[in-house]
Amino acid sequence: MKAAVIVFPGSNCDRDIQVALTQSMGRPPLMVWHREDAFPPVDLIVVPGGFSYGDYLRAGAMAANSPAMVETKRRADAGVAVLGICNGFQILAETRLLPGVLMRNASLRFICRDVHLRVEESRPPFTGNYRKGQVIRIPIAHHDGNYFADDETLARIEGEGRVAFRYTDRSGKPTARANPNGSSANIAGIVNQAGNVLGMMPHPERLADQALSGTDGRAMFDGLVGAFA
Repeated sequence: MKAAVIVFPGSNCDRDIQVALTQSMGRPPLMVWHREDAFPPVDLIVVPGGFSYGDYLRAGAMAANSPAMVETKRRADAGVAVLGICNGFQILAETRLLPGVLMRNASLRFICRDVHLRVEESRPPFTGNYRKGQVIRIPIAHHDGNYFADDETLARIEGEGRVAFRYTDRSGKPTARANPNGSSANIAGIVNQAGNVLGMMPHPERLADQALSGTDGRAMFDGLVGAFA
């Protein structure tokens, strides 16, 4: 598998995802500066977490118009796999590659802790290494992770099986208490209609090595490698 990571001013998880991908792929991904509008063909493009452009205007709004994201959107529309994590999810929403918006957390506070997620769909390339209904533990670290979409959009993505992850308690129940940011229907991650674009607020790259106290996130990256083998 060949992968690229888009790097913006303010990215702070680009190296984390680089390490996680290298561990699973056996070679490092291509690191693409946000001003680059051309880079070699790859199987996967990752839009990492952080605070691109300092979160001015809205989180992800400026990054969505960068040359690298214009090219990423073109490739996504052509079927290339794109993974957006945290700020990356915000950027994918701003580019309209994914529906809905990411608003301020309901608490209006930055939240940094582990959460439990239920895998809603088990399908390649992103979640094929998980079981449907499996509960995993993944860290979050965000201030604007409150996913919102209108009722019609929510009904559509639910009906099409496009919710990838949902915030739950340890037993897999999507309770209000298990929802860290107020996201509609406890949604933590969604895919586009074609299934080649995933946006998620939790950080799987931060739990992809036993040295980090767990490996629940590594299954995603190993699954991606397997999907493109």
